[in-house]
Amino acid sequence: MEKRCRVSWLCVLCVVLALVSVATIVTLWTIALTGSEGDDVTAPWDRFRLSLVLVPEFYNITLRPRLRPDPNSGLFLFTGRSVVQFECLEATDLILIHSNKLNYTQTADGHAASLTAAGSSAPEIRSTWLQLKTQYLVIELNGKLTAGQKYQLHAAFTGELADDLAGFYRSEYEEDGVRKIVATSQMHPTHARKTFPCFDEPAMKAVFHMTLIHPPGTVALSNGKETADGEDLLQTRFEPTKKMSTYLLAIIVSDFTHLNATQGLTQIRIWARRKAIEAGQGNYALNVTGPILDFFQSYYNISYPLTKSDQIALPDFYFGAMENWGLVTYRETNLLYDPDTSSNRNKETTVTIIAHELAHMWFGNLVTLRWWNEVWLNEGFASYVSYLGADYAEPDWNLKDLIVLDDVHKVFAVDALTSSHPLTSKEDSIVLPEQIMEQFDTISYSKGAAVLRMLSDFLSEPVFKQGLSSYLRDFSYSNTVGSDLWIHLEKAVKDNNVSLPRRVDAIMNPWVLQMGFPVVTVDTSTGKVSQKHFLLDPESNVTVSPYRYEWTVPVHWMKDADVHEHIWWLKEKEAVNLDMRSGSSWVLANINVTGYYRVNYDLGNWERLFAQLSSDHQVIPLINRAQLVDDAFNLARAQLVSTTLALRTTLYLSQETEYMPWQSALNNLQYYDLMLDRTEVYQPMQDYIRKQVTPLFLHFKNLTSNWSHVPEDHTDQYNQVNAVLTACRTGLTECQNLSRTWFRQWMETPSHNPIHPNLRSAVYCSAVAAGGPAEWDFGWSQFKNASVASEASKLLTALACSADTELLRRYLSYTLNSSMIRKQDATSVITAVAANRAGQNLSWDFLRVQWEFLFTDYGVGSFSFASLISGVTARFSTPAELQQLLDFVEEHEATGFGSATLAVDQALERTEANIKWVQQNKLEVLDWFSTKTRPQVEKGLQ
Repeated sequence: MEKRCRVSWLCVLCVVLALVSVATIVTLWTIALTGSEGDDVTAPWDRFRLSLVLVPEFYNITLRPRLRPDPNSGLFLFTGRSVVQFECLEATDLILIHSNKLNYTQTADGHAASLTAAGSSAPEIRSTWLQLKTQYLVIELNGKLTAGQKYQLHAAFTGELADDLAGFYRSEYEEDGVRKIVATSQMHPTHARKTFPCFDEPAMKAVFHMTLIHPPGTVALSNGKETADGEDLLQTRFEPTKKMSTYLLAIIVSDFTHLNATQGLTQIRIWARRKAIEAGQGNYALNVTGPILDFFQSYYNISYPLTKSDQIALPDFYFGAMENWGLVTYRETNLLYDPDTSSNRNKETTVTIIAHELAHMWFGNLVTLRWWNEVWLNEGFASYVSYLGADYAEPDWNLKDLIVLDDVHKVFAVDALTSSHPLTSKEDSIVLPEQIMEQFDTISYSKGAAVLRMLSDFLSEPVFKQGLSSYLRDFSYSNTVGSDLWIHLEKAVKDNNVSLPRRVDAIMNPWVLQMGFPVVTVDTSTGKVSQKHFLLDPESNVTVSPYRYEWTVPVHWMKDADVHEHIWWLKEKEAVNLDMRSGSSWVLANINVTGYYRVNYDLGNWERLFAQLSSDHQVIPLINRAQLVDDAFNLARAQLVSTTLALRTTLYLSQETEYMPWQSALNNLQYYDLMLDRTEVYQPMQDYIRKQVTPLFLHFKNLTSNWSHVPEDHTDQYNQVNAVLTACRTGLTECQNLSRTWFRQWMETPSHNPIHPNLRSAVYCSAVAAGGPAEWDFGWSQFKNASVASEASKLLTALACSADTELLRRYLSYTLNSSMIRKQDATSVITAVAANRAGQNLSWDFLRVQWEFLFTDYGVGSFSFASLISGVTARFSTPAELQQLLDFVEEHEATGFGSATLAVDQALERTEANIKWVQQNKLEVLDWFSTKTRPQVEKGLQ
């Protein structure tokens, strides 16, 4: 009945639309929806954001996890009691506090909670109920709370210690044949409310007094130091936390053990399964944590705010790691390192992720963003400085350069789509939990890192650090918005007399408040330099931007081997820099890719750059050799240069032995592989890549004395992996024989693995791809028995390399059973199968059939659904596949896609672009590869 009434009002509005003023329409609309003029459309408990009427001061929380299933329900449960003291800032008769999936013990008067006041009486509670959609415990009062008065809300409750990896949850593992349970937590971003009633927003900072009741033989951990124990059932209390946000709370009960060290006045502990600690897998993390903490104390010029730094490796954890203040949680693969079985890639992952999380102890934890619409500032900053902290811990690795491959180039691919988004969103556009989760994407992490690196570069690191330290001191234990940082950086600029073309905020706002980035085009015949919004599909339409897709662009550049000392600023759409007229010289812009933009040139300059690469490629800086390849391939996809020009950047690679240019080329050729590996282009392309990689394979064979030792240089170790992986995949017989021999030797003596940890991912994949059920079953048994998480991860990925569709189909089915494959690993298995030519259709069919189950069962604690959609649709390049994707979206529109909503939009846009690209480029690419390989193919060169 109510719906009909509203529809009739809408009809009336349509009739009078042309006759009345806009103001009248608004009034009628309000009456139609609410029944009375001036009433608010939504009740307070139907809004997803809290008002600032009540502000928490502290919580007293006692939790008792049951590590055995309840005999009646069969569920694992926890019970809890909580008190939150809050101040009333404005008189109100309503208390809204977040609560999700908690069952409350009723008070004597039948309510879910009770209320007391400090030094006076509190109004009586009229009614309480749970508002499921907005996740509130709603408390209506008979009278009003008094502004300026402090109150305490008391509650007792029960929750499920589920295996959903969200809130207070259950992780399981097996040790010495015994099944063990860990009660652990993931409060970020909106899961504290699943553990206890709380004001679960980042600006609602408070002090937490935590007590955990747990069985003998277990240890309890939280953000603060343990202060006291009880009898029988142990009762561990913790020192009060600093004033902090709910999402940073951590609580864990386990029988883990730890390694211990001190750095200055800080206690450092690395926690993990007993077997892992006894095997020394926590030693590396312990060794680098102290130096990294020291680095950040110096970098921020602020002491580490806590007395201890605990880090713990968990068997089940969706995120890579989480920066809980004083108790950082990690996936096992990211914290534990075993020198006998882990690769140097694993080692780098450990040191960079530790640096990322410890960077947050100040930037994020000490000073916290007011709301989730500016996640980029938090995560982008930690991503950027993680390279600096890791570089300090491992100074011989040149880690700072790798940000270009691992973040800048990676995010360019996403930010060149019309479905990209600005770094900062409007605050009122991010309110739902799934919208909040969606903010934690490549744009926030990698573009954030790239833009802050650019900012630090043009300010200079000392000035950047000075502004940063001032910002952190000013807002310690408080919350900020992004513009606060610009203010403090501007002050540092003035203090140091830095010359900039505009204020810091005026330079940075276009990079932050509009999506995308420019391509800067240099015409070396005239010196004209211009900028244009770079889009992979030049025909696509983008949303209107207040900055008209213009940026203030810092340009570092060089002519031949002469690097110009000062930055040249491009402040408009077009300008002229007469020094960039080159004559017979070549010009190269964006030296070391410190700027967040691509570069194009006139054809004459491209030809001179090609000539330099061919004659002496080392004259061009290493990072820029990688840049030339990446820019050219993407400029070609955007139809700004020819596809042939892009492919020509790979011709010199037969002389190249450095990792960054090779990795850049392989990343870009992978797109060709995805688009064309089911066409007649596939074989000529494989032949060409094999021809180019063979000298690299032989170089590393030589360098390692026939594979008997490891290259000394960190990135040489990476490029050795590229050489083996690419040579085997493209059919180099010597490489395939080598991998088969090593794998067979391992199968014959399972207790002794002859394959070096660095090469295991490549060799496992090659051997499983060439083998059959025997190799696959052996790999599966080794995966199930692996005692080192990084080794298990390598096998997990390699098993998806099989060419046997029945084995792949079986493997996909295992993702539905968490006893076979942990929930945290399910999406990576599905996407790994999709990355295999033989598994693409299988994984897409699997996803369509199982979407409802995966989305509802696995979606709660995960933000990896976006990568699942992206991975499974990466090859889509035909009208039929686009239609299937549209049908899939329509079929599940009612349920929605949660944190994968944006990824679905991007998949649709990418598929449409892929269809166009294949239609426009397939024949040209076929002709180019065929021309470059025909003589070698005829000679039968392997």
